[in-house]
Amino acid sequence: MRRYETIFILDPDLSEEGRAPVLEKATGLIEKMAGFLVKTDEWGAKKLAYEIRKKSRGYYILLDYCGNGDLVAEMERSFRIDDKVLKYMTVILDKDTDLEKVKAEMAEAEKKAQAESAPQSPAETTATVEATEAPATEAESTEAPATEAEPAATESSQEGN
Repeated sequence: MRRYETIFILDPDLSEEGRAPVLEKATGLIEKMAGFLVKTDEWGAKKLAYEIRKKSRGYYILLDYCGNGDLVAEMERSFRIDDKVLKYMTVILDKDTDLEKVKAEMAEAEKKAQAESAPQSPAETTATVEATEAPATEAESTEAPATEAEPAATESSQEGN
């Protein structure tokens, strides 16, 4: 099984209800043809490098999945037929992917995301605040002598008058 990444650009004038069927069709094809969807990432509306069908913006969606060449051929065929899709591109990420390894990576990434989003204990929060304040205190102490040196120079110049 191979791992692919497909990026497709949809018409930016489509509403959320207009974009959903295209995305559902693509993800449905992956499931129907014994593929495995790793990640779906909607990048949103962005400016195009050049106009496509008189549009200067496009709505970008990235699909990361595992499958075979027939799946890619069918997905690209459906993109060619659909007028809502402005452009698409599929790239092979890995020619020989172990599906179990990909699932393990996804589980690990999910655990890491949950750990990062978990609320910190009050002791950890205090340590974080103290750590961020420490560099600011050092910066203030280095600026203090420069400020004291300026009035001294002013006093000595006044003595000379």
